Amino acid sequence: MASYYYYYLLFVLVATAAISEADSKTKLSKDFYSRSCPKLLPIVKDEVIKAINKETRMGASLLRLHFHDCFVNGCDASILLDNTKNFIGEKTAAANNNSARGFDVIDDIKTKVEKACPRIVSCADILALAARDSVVYLGGPSWEVGLGRRDSTTASRAAANNFIPAPFFSLTTLKSNFANHGLSVEDLVALSGGHTIGLARCVQFRAHIYNDSNIDASFAKSLRSKCPRKGNDAVLAPLELQTPTHFDNLYYKNLLVKRGLLHSDQELLNGGSTSALVKKFAANKNEFFKAFSKGMVKMSSIKPLTGKKGQIRIHCRKVN
Repeated sequence: MASYYYYYLLFVLVATAAISEADSKTKLSKDFYSRSCPKLLPIVKDEVIKAINKETRMGASLLRLHFHDCFVNGCDASILLDNTKNFIGEKTAAANNNSARGFDVIDDIKTKVEKACPRIVSCADILALAARDSVVYLGGPSWEVGLGRRDSTTASRAAANNFIPAPFFSLTTLKSNFANHGLSVEDLVALSGGHTIGLARCVQFRAHIYNDSNIDASFAKSLRSKCPRKGNDAVLAPLELQTPTHFDNLYYKNLLVKRGLLHSDQELLNGGSTSALVKKFAANKNEFFKAFSKGMVKMSSIKPLTGKKGQIRIHCRKVN
């Protein structure tokens, strides 16, 4: 009888260990590559800093790439895939066409990571790390990046058109869009603060400066001089006028004086809970940084492919 209980206990311990090991492979962990690719974090950080020093705008572009990736069927690097005979990718979706940038930087990082640890690190994880390192280098907060994502084997322009928030969205539509991705109203307002860095095209803010009433008149006038009713679609303007290459809370202070560049930005001051959060973040940068970090952790955990799902792409632009 004693031997029966011994073997039974041994079986339980082995089974528990197996389940625990399997479970660890399906959950994101900051230590996922600590043994398999210990040089990963310094490689990504160094390459991100090099890219931003070459073009400061690139930090905002890398953050946006990660955002647009996660909002389309999860954080799986589908945004990086070129078109194939089997699918039309996300690069030509409305929110990305002639707008999404940083693909070459991700390629460069991937090349160096592949040399250090071949076929180990996913493009999706590189996107997540590059976004974090960009924000930190531009003066923003840091956050713990869970790793262990795998890459998708397909992409969808239709899904990108449906799921990426548009600059003309109303507050109600923004709330619904974020809620559908498991993100709260606080996440919506905090993650919108990513617009404290970067630029937007005339075609994205034209309707706001000509048709909306919730915009400062002098601000609208100054923008109309470079963004006419027709033409100049690609002309750029900073999403946050004063410090577009420094991650701070001036974005919210601009909203309070009706100087949000996009219609969707200014909409955040159009409701009770969102207006209160805008005022809170405008008054306290640390509160914004804390909420932004929390929101990024949640966003970067949207439906990741883990375990044996997906693949580890050798080249980020194409399926193996």
